[in-house]
Amino acid sequence: TLAFIDIFVEENKQEEDQQGETVWLFQEEGKSEPSMVADNGDEPDDDNNKLTLHVPETSHQISTDSWFQAGFVLTTGINSVFVLGYSGTIMVPLGWVGGVVGLLLATAISLYANMLVAKLHEFDGKRHIRYRDLAGQIYGREAYYITWALQYVNLFMINIGYLILGGSALKAFYVLFNEEHTLKLPHFIAIEGVVCILFAISTPHLSSLRIWLGCSTVLSLIYIIVACVLATKDGLNAPPRDYTIHWTSTTSRIFSTIGASANLVFAFNTGMLPEIQATVRQPAVKNMLKALYFQFSVGVVPMYAVTFIGYWAYGSSTATYLLNSATGPLWVKASANISAFLQSVIALHIFASPAYEYLDTKFGITGSALKLKNIAFRILARGSYLTISTLVSAMLPFLGDFESLTGALSTFPLTFILANHMFLMAKKNKLSSLQQSWHWLNVGFFALMSVAATVTDEDEGVADIEITNSGLLRDVHALR
Repeated sequence: TLAFIDIFVEENKQEEDQQGETVWLFQEEGKSEPSMVADNGDEPDDDNNKLTLHVPETSHQISTDSWFQAGFVLTTGINSVFVLGYSGTIMVPLGWVGGVVGLLLATAISLYANMLVAKLHEFDGKRHIRYRDLAGQIYGREAYYITWALQYVNLFMINIGYLILGGSALKAFYVLFNEEHTLKLPHFIAIEGVVCILFAISTPHLSSLRIWLGCSTVLSLIYIIVACVLATKDGLNAPPRDYTIHWTSTTSRIFSTIGASANLVFAFNTGMLPEIQATVRQPAVKNMLKALYFQFSVGVVPMYAVTFIGYWAYGSSTATYLLNSATGPLWVKASANISAFLQSVIALHIFASPAYEYLDTKFGITGSALKLKNIAFRILARGSYLTISTLVSAMLPFLGDFESLTGALSTFPLTFILANHMFLMAKKNKLSSLQQSWHWLNVGFFALMSVAATVTDEDEGVADIEITNSGLLRDVHALR
């Protein structure tokens, strides 16, 4: 109750119609800023640290989508091909009690943190369509660039994950029909990259995903339903499974738990909520909250189902790509794998869209998406970005603890540390001492978790122990 009280108190005070597309951050002392909306009482207290920083208008569409479409964008991220790995990367290290409780807690705290960010979308009387814009408005110029770098590292790592998993799904499809295995995982990652480039060229911006979001939902349901049905069949016909959590030492237990905790927060968060919220029609805050409620209610059900059923069916031997553990008709597994491959292409486009938006805005790409100049630019800019991403993905030796590393380096700081501290700074005059203490507690706790998870993944010896104990090493060799 204490955790959510400041959200719902503030929700009733939001202005429902705030206009103005020119966004200005920070003024030098003595300079004035044109007022665009009525004073909402959210201005920072310290005017001496304000700097002049002009934020360009975007070349992409904003304020055009319904909350329902935004909800589907968020749900696409949650139920992407990554869900086929959560049984192995979350449940196996944590077990039934830790895994179930951890997923429920991660759902609650992720909803809360995302609501904090959504409530700040119109902070200081302006609509902040980028995460870095919001951070810069609250903290200053340096925070603007730090947040920008942190977010783009986060999104780049997520896109690498999609390329690896999409390539893995395509390889799993290939080995069903070819026993010689002449093509290796890097070849399929390259194919995934080419398909992603073609899709990026033909889909100019996030709002243009409309029909593709429906396709993504259908594709997600195919591989999730297939995985659930096959796993249920295998579980009913299999002897009693081993659900023991295999640790070699107390240190291994601690590090394994921390790594799985980073996987938990990775599962629910995008790191680009303001960019998604920018596409939503006014009132942007209330509509975005509706989208978040949809994401964390209806949207999490398929992810819960495939995660729990997969672990129930295979226990501690669950593969990091669930369909590798499942047995069933060849055509059924083939349809699930090709669906996972295609869905990863759509999901990657969502997380690459902030980079595309920056490039399009930087170079003034406006007007019809079918203009020859605009098509040529998308081929060059997006093709280069995805080519680099594909090369990095193909060179990685294994997927391993990729999710936990992403959670440690970027999801913890962006979604939890920054969200709580920004809300504290923006609303501190309106928060009680108890509420301020709550936010500081969150900042401190998630900062420690971020450091601990990063140390866990940087320690190669401990990572090897974790990979071996969770059965990942076997799956790495199978994928390659």
